[in-house]
Amino acid sequence: MTDDAQQVPRVSPNLRSELARQLEELVPEVIADGKVDVAKLKELLGEDYGGDGSERFGLFWPGKGLALRSAQEPTTATLRPAKEESKDWNTTQNVFIEGDNLEVLKILQKRYHNQIKMIYIDPPYNTGKDFIYPDNYQEGLQSYLEFTRQVDEERRALRTNSETEGRFHSNWLNMMYPRLKLARNLLTDDGVIFISIDDHELDNLKKLCDLVFSESNYLNTFVWVSNLKGRQISSEGAVGTKEYVLCYARKIDEIGDFRTSATALKALMPTVYKGFNYTAQHDERGPYVLKNELYNTNSAFNEVTRANLVYDIYFNPTTQDVRTEPVSKEHLHEGYVKIEPKQNNNGVNKYHAFRWSAKKVESESYDLEFVEGPQGYKVFTKVRDVDSTSVKDLVMDISTTAGSKDIAAIELDPKLFDFPKPVDLIKLFCSIATHSDSLVMDFFAGSGTTAHAVMQLNAEDGGSRQCVQVQLPEPVPDDSEASKAGFRTIADIARRRLDLAGNHVAKSFQSNLTSRERPLDVGYRTYKLVDTNFPKWKVSSDIEEGDLKQRLLELRDGNEESASADELLTELLLKLGHSLTELISVVDIAGLNVYSVGDNVLLAYLAEQVKPTLEQLRTLVDAKPGKIVILEDAFQGDDELKTNLVQLCKTKAVELWTA
Repeated sequence: MTDDAQQVPRVSPNLRSELARQLEELVPEVIADGKVDVAKLKELLGEDYGGDGSERFGLFWPGKGLALRSAQEPTTATLRPAKEESKDWNTTQNVFIEGDNLEVLKILQKRYHNQIKMIYIDPPYNTGKDFIYPDNYQEGLQSYLEFTRQVDEERRALRTNSETEGRFHSNWLNMMYPRLKLARNLLTDDGVIFISIDDHELDNLKKLCDLVFSESNYLNTFVWVSNLKGRQISSEGAVGTKEYVLCYARKIDEIGDFRTSATALKALMPTVYKGFNYTAQHDERGPYVLKNELYNTNSAFNEVTRANLVYDIYFNPTTQDVRTEPVSKEHLHEGYVKIEPKQNNNGVNKYHAFRWSAKKVESESYDLEFVEGPQGYKVFTKVRDVDSTSVKDLVMDISTTAGSKDIAAIELDPKLFDFPKPVDLIKLFCSIATHSDSLVMDFFAGSGTTAHAVMQLNAEDGGSRQCVQVQLPEPVPDDSEASKAGFRTIADIARRRLDLAGNHVAKSFQSNLTSRERPLDVGYRTYKLVDTNFPKWKVSSDIEEGDLKQRLLELRDGNEESASADELLTELLLKLGHSLTELISVVDIAGLNVYSVGDNVLLAYLAEQVKPTLEQLRTLVDAKPGKIVILEDAFQGDDELKTNLVQLCKTKAVELWTA
């Protein structure tokens, strides 16, 4: 505890400040007077990494610097709960957020940093007819508020990105760059991102992803034959039949082979997957099959690029004991067979890296098979899931028409959507990149296919994956089928799809649901992007002194008059790093109406009009929550009361936060 109450942060995390903090922790000598000494940093890195000022290969375009700064700029924005537009609010772990995804991704940085196992997005393809989000990477939240009529009567329209526009490709890159930067922060160390794209921006997207995620974290470009008949439109060259899905890892060392059920793959894509009939062997842990040697066949993974994965293995054929040692010319363990890393024949490096770390080889040697042959011992990995097989980067037998059929199957008009992605396509990626309880995100949610796919996969395999979706409330055209059906925005249609899809999945897989340990989650909590509920937090730090004084005079001391306690609580929880699916209840503690979050994780008193007594606050602290949050105005200027509360919290080791 500090000597005073801690202030709830008014803005999302400042990524530049956080980067500087991490740099100071790693190399404190490069921070001087609160600034980074770039020359000193280069000196420490040396000539191999410090750079010499010469031109280097990279992706450059007009507006790149501003686009980067837009990702780093904190936001005061928050999310407003919309319970009336939700389903199963009290029990669901799924979230649907209506708002500009750039601002939303900033808001989610504190709580969801390093939490998302898989991201799938289907961004605008930049065909000259779609595209542009209301922010121009300079205005941020203000532009969004104008677009959604939250600040004035002028409604900004989404503008298209014409191919005659001089900055045609730059506009698209400026939109994508900050969003991918923020998205990377949310991925777990073993997380992956899948991005759908067509030929218009494939090359630029690949270079952009190399920049954001690092070229070394590139995994695959899936080729999706989406229309084998070919697109029946006039064009130059061959008729198009395919799209692409780029795949990058947060940390490629944490990613193994993409594997899933061979039976499921054969049913899904019979053209690509044939055979896969294996005869299982058995040991004390059950059935297994041998499919791959332990070493990485790609010569790019070697003693230079993966030094931690190059080592000697020692195997005792009599005791089955396994040990590892750094590569050495010496034989270090008598009675053991020495298995060196495989020789690399690329003419540059000496060895292939292993696919497992040395620690994993020693601790999980029961999943290795040592097979003696004429050339010595080879090491194979045991695959316990005998139905498992490696996934290929070719996707066939899943056509674009399947997306419309998915919509029709839940009794919704397919004409409401333009080319929705097929559920099976997203299910495929989820099956190879997530665990049964993983968190999945789609911040270009569109028609809601990703959430639909997550619900269906959970029903099929017994999983409890959760999904976070973000969709701009883009107005539907006045003459569209969606408008005729009474929908105002794409977000409205997506929510309707989720309602019907959840019901359809629960009904279709009813026989699977009785044996589940946890009920199938087909609900979602809806939140909407708004500016902060606290006027004092809206004041910019760079406002002129005279304007600042006038602005402060205009502000009420408290929160927005229209903000409910639920809205205030949501904002405070987000800025303190709590999730959007916390279990919240209202409890009476010594006559105070208090919000209780989780299992006594946090207690919040948000009634600024009713000043609590010291005895009431003492009872609140005696409940020993992890944190107490109270509005400053609740003290009504009584500094002595606040000081006493600070001391009470210090005594009980309770964090005190004020807003």
